[in-house]
Amino acid sequence: MTMDGTEHQAPPRERDGLQYPVPEKPEPGKTIEVAPGVHWIRMPLPFQLNHINVWLVEDGDGWAIVDTGIHSTESKNLWKQVFAHLGDRPITRVFVTHLHPDHVGLAGWLTHKHAVPLYMSRTDYLLCRTLVMDTGQPAPEDGVLFYKSAGFADDMLDLYRKRFGGFGSGVSRLPQSFRRLQDGQEIAIGKHRWRIVVGRGHAPEHACLWCPELKLMISGDQILPRISSNVSVFPTEPEANPLQEWLDSCKHLHALIPDHTLILPSHNEPFLGVKTRMTQLIDGHEDGMAKIIELKEKRAATWDRMKAIHIAAEADNLRALTDEEQANWDAAFADMQG
Repeated sequence: MTMDGTEHQAPPRERDGLQYPVPEKPEPGKTIEVAPGVHWIRMPLPFQLNHINVWLVEDGDGWAIVDTGIHSTESKNLWKQVFAHLGDRPITRVFVTHLHPDHVGLAGWLTHKHAVPLYMSRTDYLLCRTLVMDTGQPAPEDGVLFYKSAGFADDMLDLYRKRFGGFGSGVSRLPQSFRRLQDGQEIAIGKHRWRIVVGRGHAPEHACLWCPELKLMISGDQILPRISSNVSVFPTEPEANPLQEWLDSCKHLHALIPDHTLILPSHNEPFLGVKTRMTQLIDGHEDGMAKIIELKEKRAATWDRMKAIHIAAEADNLRALTDEEQANWDAAFADMQG
């Protein structure tokens, strides 16, 4: 049901072993109720992945926001349209699943505008503030050497130098304080209790919000139905193993979350079939690892191995972007430069 009371009923769609029970997508500036007191909003992104899902959860007499969209005039204007539909019901607090600009981008603007607290994991809050401080700074030589050792060609190294420090352009000024989200923590939002489930690999401390009573989970980027989240090693921690953290998180979520849970992802649509999806993600990465090992035996450079399994498709696409699209990529390129 939308906020204006429009009903929507249709049989669930099925694709690749998953069910999609919500037949419509919300129009810009409007919402669709996907569970009692939980509303879905879609915000535009200026990238190939052109949207992010954000959420409103009834919280007493007001609304809690989960994820915010990227810092842009368009996103702010759409939030203002949503607020107009809310009437006199206030925003009570803002939750952010992780540090990437499409999720945290308007958290500062929203918390300052409504004088409400920010809820976020400690690691992602502090890392976000650190990355914002790189805005306008030159690319570090350690980063250049890191990507050169991975097989980046000169044009890609130049692109890294050009893009470095763009993270902050997609993030409004964060508040100076926050409320910490931790794995296993339970938080009352409105009439229901929500459990924080932390996943790793895509972000250092990604906080999913799970409500067993409502049989749903706001999964952020930790569980997506049709794409696999970016899992990368960055020059700031060159010996890290985020892929193992990602696989461990997938196995944990497979064991923990019941299959009847409606997953509310940050991209694509709400779906049922979490155990099937976690198996698909694990198998997909295991297949990719096998290809990497095979190419390593052939002495292929790391960059060539990445391209061979399509992990670096986003970077290849940069070569074809217009000047305007390149400017839009500044905020997102932190996913490649750490």
